[in-house]
Amino acid sequence: MSEPNSSSNLSPPTPPTISNNKEKETAERPKLKILALHGYRQNGAVFRAKIGSFRKAVAKYAQLVFVSAPHKIVNEDGGGDEDSRSWWFNAEDNTFSGKCLGGPALGFEETLSVIEKVVEDHGPFDGFMGFSQGACLVGLLAAMQQKGYLPYTFNFAIFASGFRSGSLVHKGFYDEEITLPSLHVYGESDSIIPKEMSESLINLFIKPVVAEHSGGHYVACSGAIKDAYQDFLSDRYQEMVDPSNSEETES
Repeated sequence: MSEPNSSSNLSPPTPPTISNNKEKETAERPKLKILALHGYRQNGAVFRAKIGSFRKAVAKYAQLVFVSAPHKIVNEDGGGDEDSRSWWFNAEDNTFSGKCLGGPALGFEETLSVIEKVVEDHGPFDGFMGFSQGACLVGLLAAMQQKGYLPYTFNFAIFASGFRSGSLVHKGFYDEEITLPSLHVYGESDSIIPKEMSESLINLFIKPVVAEHSGGHYVACSGAIKDAYQDFLSDRYQEMVDPSNSEETES
């Protein structure tokens, strides 16, 4: 079951809180615009609420836009659970598991259309960020961009508990290296997406930045992980305000 995308699926970015002149100066600077993609059984509003620490940590550099996946998850009793959503299903019973190998990608084309419409209406976006299934989607979009398949572009990607899709129709996307700047965060104790699955995605990228934490399946944002986000986005921010920095780094 799916529903068409609309602007009502979007959660507005958190407005900056201005308490002194320094913060006001920061708030008036241009910010990186990031499209944030939630995990399986979440939606844009739920994901936004769950990653408050991340939003606070990156607020200096980034403005986040949240969107809900088009496919509603229906329970066996026919009811939905708090508007749970999926970007696609990889089993015929309209369920999804990151560990499923060789399955279909039911509804993936509609998701591509939703993302394209969000970019058209609310973009362009400097970067994409995703958690779990959302991170898998960002990986697919990065691979598709590398091949020139997307009608839009983004300049970097952030992955939390990312992994490669096991769907057969996605297999061909992973046959070449990806040059997009990327930050990959995963939990050493993640049992839903084990670190080996995250490492398989990481290996596709030419110059990945990797940050491992000791926890499980969530968007970690404390200590060294928080520093990793801020350092990565600081570099991307400098590239945005002074593109020559990026050219010098690549040469």
